[in-house]
Amino acid sequence: MSENGNDTLGYNRRDFLKSGSFATLMTMMGGVELFAQPTEQPASDSKGSGAKIKVAVIGLGSWGREILTELTKLEGADVAAICDTYGAFLRRSGKMAPGARQIQDCKAILEDKDIRAVVVATPTHKHKDIVLAALKAGKHVYCEAPLAGSIEDAREIALAARAAKKQIFQAGLQMRADPQRQFLLPFIRTGALGKTVMARAQWHKKQSWRTASSDPEQEKALNWRLSKATSTGLIGEIGIHQLDVVSWFLSGRPISVMGFGSIVQWTDGRDVADTIEAVFEYPNGVSSSFESTLANSFDSEYEMFYGTDSAVMLRQNKAWMFKEVDAPLLGWEVYARKDEFYKETGIALAADATKLAAHGAKASDETAIADTPLFTALKAFIANTNAVAGGVEDFVANFGDTPKALKEYLATLEKDRLAAATAQQGFEATVIAIKANEAIAKGQRITFEKEWFEV
Repeated sequence: MSENGNDTLGYNRRDFLKSGSFATLMTMMGGVELFAQPTEQPASDSKGSGAKIKVAVIGLGSWGREILTELTKLEGADVAAICDTYGAFLRRSGKMAPGARQIQDCKAILEDKDIRAVVVATPTHKHKDIVLAALKAGKHVYCEAPLAGSIEDAREIALAARAAKKQIFQAGLQMRADPQRQFLLPFIRTGALGKTVMARAQWHKKQSWRTASSDPEQEKALNWRLSKATSTGLIGEIGIHQLDVVSWFLSGRPISVMGFGSIVQWTDGRDVADTIEAVFEYPNGVSSSFESTLANSFDSEYEMFYGTDSAVMLRQNKAWMFKEVDAPLLGWEVYARKDEFYKETGIALAADATKLAAHGAKASDETAIADTPLFTALKAFIANTNAVAGGVEDFVANFGDTPKALKEYLATLEKDRLAAATAQQGFEATVIAIKANEAIAKGQRITFEKEWFEV
């Protein structure tokens, strides 16, 4: 997938090792928990910087409520309104944000000038109309992934986001904002694993994916993920996040995908597979696989990256490296804290900006990052929105609304933004997920075309 100028594409292994202190280096090489060095927080992220951003959440299903929970923890966010057409979801969510207005028609939110930002967490096939209307209304937008249920709709969103020069648009690929993955990105890319061989990811959770309702029509609407007409399937609605991590870490798009799926457990009238597998071909002979099932929970979810010298496992907010016996001996292994996985031994890797000095080589699980990727993604959205909104207001007040000059000024603010998924990254991830779902549904191989990714 294409990367922006802030990514560490130019890193080499020597630069990576030189960038930390000796203590950090020994921590990494010893395999005790590896902590990233402290970095200054952007001004937009400091406590008390600027007024709170009034934000609304549109779509209050299970994931929308997760979003609402995380938003209420953010000091910079004022959840001013919540919206859903289903009254039961609206009432349930109202208890989570008692100060928010409860609205069933999102037009009222878009017309409210005091609400500066919206989070769109509706069913995927309803994203486009709401996002386009929100951007037209001047709102900053966080749109859940996938951006849409079709490539055409996702492209419209990406184009509108590009045209909204004064607004933040963030795709809901929360892993892009995750400190652990941000920390491991240069580690993976700089050849620490040797020659890249393959990657794999999985998501296992035994659940029906069905929501009950006494109203048959309402139940059909609530279970949009179970119909091919409205769903991008397990790989689109769930797997897109892990697929994006793989393409991100491998610095490229897949060449092709083949897949298959079936309904194994939940024979309840749905036509979306509850168990799937997809295999992607990447440049240089590298392959990646993704599997998911709603019929079994064993081994949960994780991503694996395999190289000729070692492999790295990312599981939630932690990571481990597994060395090959013939990998170069660097002398640090004696210091490593090792965890047992079945018959393998993993060297712990972790990122934390504040606890290295306090814990040193005795760092433990207590030092693991506590914030979820969703929290850090929403934190980035609110902080970046605050910075851009304030920047636009200040510039216009002092220099007028001159498009070219304002564009140049906003470009200077980009270096201080918190890491988050862009519209282009969200679009490309959506294209990959949609085509992978098509390959699964048809049980065939699909070659990715360059023009599919053009915006």
